[in-house]
Amino acid sequence: MQRVFLGATALAVLLAAPATAQQRTVKIGFVSTFSGPTAVIGNDMRNSFELALDHLGRRIGGLPVEVIYEDDQQRPDVGKQKTEKLIESDRVNFVVGYIWSNVLLASLKPVVDSQTFLISANAGPSQIAGELCSPFFFSTSWQNDQTPQAMGEYMNQKGVKTAFLIGPNYAAGKDMLTGVQTTFKGRVIGEELTKWPEQLDFSAELSKVRAARPDAVFVFYPGAAGVQFLTQYAQAGLKGQIPLYTAFTVDAITLPLQKELALGVPGAQQWVNDLQNDANKKFVADFRAKHKTYPSFYGAQSYDAAFLVDSAIKAAGGNLNNKDAMRAEMRKANYASVRGPYKYGNNHFPIQNFYLQDVVKDAEGNLTLKTVATIVRDSQDQFHDKCPMKW
Repeated sequence: MQRVFLGATALAVLLAAPATAQQRTVKIGFVSTFSGPTAVIGNDMRNSFELALDHLGRRIGGLPVEVIYEDDQQRPDVGKQKTEKLIESDRVNFVVGYIWSNVLLASLKPVVDSQTFLISANAGPSQIAGELCSPFFFSTSWQNDQTPQAMGEYMNQKGVKTAFLIGPNYAAGKDMLTGVQTTFKGRVIGEELTKWPEQLDFSAELSKVRAARPDAVFVFYPGAAGVQFLTQYAQAGLKGQIPLYTAFTVDAITLPLQKELALGVPGAQQWVNDLQNDANKKFVADFRAKHKTYPSFYGAQSYDAAFLVDSAIKAAGGNLNNKDAMRAEMRKANYASVRGPYKYGNNHFPIQNFYLQDVVKDAEGNLTLKTVATIVRDSQDQFHDKCPMKW
């Protein structure tokens, strides 16, 4: 009986071993929007992440990789459900993605409570940069306020004295308008937050702009809303009369629909497709060859996310249970980012440059984005001092 007992015990230990020994396949959950009008953004993120996997030989940190893509339908409740499913049922090692700040905020707790790493490839709400920061959260994009802060600096350089601000009424929209006001030295004479995501008619807001007669308008609308806004701005006769400054409204996804309406509308961004580093040249060239279009900043950030995870697992020697080693490596941002070298702050948001981008025609006559100047260098978000993490 004793031998049988010992044999059964040994067998039980062997059966339990995969739960504690080094896992041989990396499981990544990728949450984004893959249905509805904004699916074009999620698809660009997925295409870029898949291209990164191709460039990594379809292995992450030297290990085989399985990616499970989940559609959040642009709804916080659905995003949270899909995230919980990835954690509880699929038992992923990393959760990546998230376009929308409200979806990310709803999904954050189940991930960090499970001590699973979450890599945001877009959304950067101020709460997560501050009091909700976590040792299991990293961003490969920016904190929401940073990009409009850079545009506020550029508006100062252009001598703008009065501005009217417009954006959607959700977490990121509020952060954007707050961000531009942080650096803009002129006077804000009007501010409108519109219903999100259902409102696509901006005639009432544009009437207020016409009545206020500001020196400039700052607008934040991603995706289809950005196309609608530029169209209606021109239809209202405001284009050419009141300069328009943006963050995230003109990008590689919306530009083919906005066309000439986007000409003369400057934007700020931490990545532009023509940045001159080897990693970016390869990313853009191979993406264009495969998809016949330019990648967007959403895609660039997703591409970087794959390489950040790869660097972490390599540093841990493939041991996915060694989360301290993986975290320590990610904090170094020790990989070839398509934006060029950057650092992480104590809240795991990038400290990085922001560039002025403008719309131009490439050699083939296609409208694309071009880096015009560096607006700010080594920008760090304004909420990092509210994050209790110190390292």
